[in-house]
Amino acid sequence: MRHEVTAADTALAVGSGDVEVLATPRLITWLEHATTGLAQRHLRPGQTSVGTAVRLRHRLPTRVGDTVDIVAAEPEVDGRHLRFQVRATNSAGQVVADGELERVLVDRERFLANVP
Repeated sequence: MRHEVTAADTALAVGSGDVEVLATPRLITWLEHATTGLAQRHLRPGQTSVGTAVRLRHRLPTRVGDTVDIVAAEPEVDGRHLRFQVRATNSAGQVVADGELERVLVDRERFLANVP
């Protein structure tokens, strides 16, 4: 999945810093989006997945106008827990970020019933 970095994706725009480069929170959003698609393959009727952990190394800044390719590998599955290895690279093929995201499979109705 490829994303072009826009002014709305910067640390300055999202409030996570004061520089006009790709914000870590936006990068995490893109990575999580990639994992939700892969998690769907493991869902039973009535289930959804929720994010539970992020371990990310944001290694390089990315300028507005550059592109970022997002890749999530098939997850390691441990019962209801899914662990994804993720990576983001820029248009020069440099690793912008890498790490691990975790999701848990939950019953949608039961999960929503427990929201305060």
